[in-house]
Amino acid sequence: MRNKIASLVIGTALIGTIAFNTEASAAEINVKQGDTLWNIAQNNGTTVEQLKKVNNLTSDIILPSQTLETSNKSTNEEKVESTHTVKSGETLSGISLDYGVKVNELKDWNDLNSDLIVVNQELLVKAEANETTKSEPTKETNDKSEKQTENKSEKQTENKSEKKTEQKTVENKSEEKSEKTSNSGQSMTMEATAYTAQCDGCTGITATGIDLNANSNKKVVAVDPSVIPLGSRVHVEGYGEAIAGDTGGAIKGDRIDVHLPTKDAALGFGRQSVNVTVLD
Repeated sequence: MRNKIASLVIGTALIGTIAFNTEASAAEINVKQGDTLWNIAQNNGTTVEQLKKVNNLTSDIILPSQTLETSNKSTNEEKVESTHTVKSGETLSGISLDYGVKVNELKDWNDLNSDLIVVNQELLVKAEANETTKSEPTKETNDKSEKQTENKSEKQTENKSEKKTEQKTVENKSEEKSEKTSNSGQSMTMEATAYTAQCDGCTGITATGIDLNANSNKKVVAVDPSVIPLGSRVHVEGYGEAIAGDTGGAIKGDRIDVHLPTKDAALGFGRQSVNVTVLD
């Protein structure tokens, strides 16, 4: 009876030892809320396809508290060391997937304190002995990395160009506003003539887009923009308050052309010396 009890105890101990060794060699995790096959693969140096294959999954759906094996290999398998040369566009995450290892393992093996790596840097990689160790990424991986780098460079160039254009526009607006401000309140004596939109071949649309045919009584003057900025509000002696909204081939320097509703009125205005004040 005593021998039977001893045998039973020994047998139980052996079973416990066998179970312990099996559990220790199994790479298992318990699925938590919010976990996905992708982030589990990233954190455990494997791929979604490998996870699905090992766990006989037919879809990417996993549930909290579900137990997944991340590998069907023993944890005691021999590791083989190799060296990887970093290529342009590569990251620790991408390299870890290529070799089936974890990002943290790569950092430990290479004494890295961050995820930053540089081109031509040599990285130590310890892969499983029964797997084909990758000394270099595949051509497809290189092509993809180069394509991503090119796209990133093109995008950065476009963004820089857009930023420069926006900055240029802001500068131009600032200069225009500054010029208007500096001319505000300035009075000058100018030679004035008159014109009308009601003439053969005239569109009636000013340089700033004002439709004078739609409002023939609108007071608009043609100016030299280098003297009076377009859009300025001005007061013309004998004509009144007007908008500097047009230009003209002969309107240069201290000359202005005032708009009048009819051809007769324009002819009657003639050529005059007037005082012009820039209001704003």
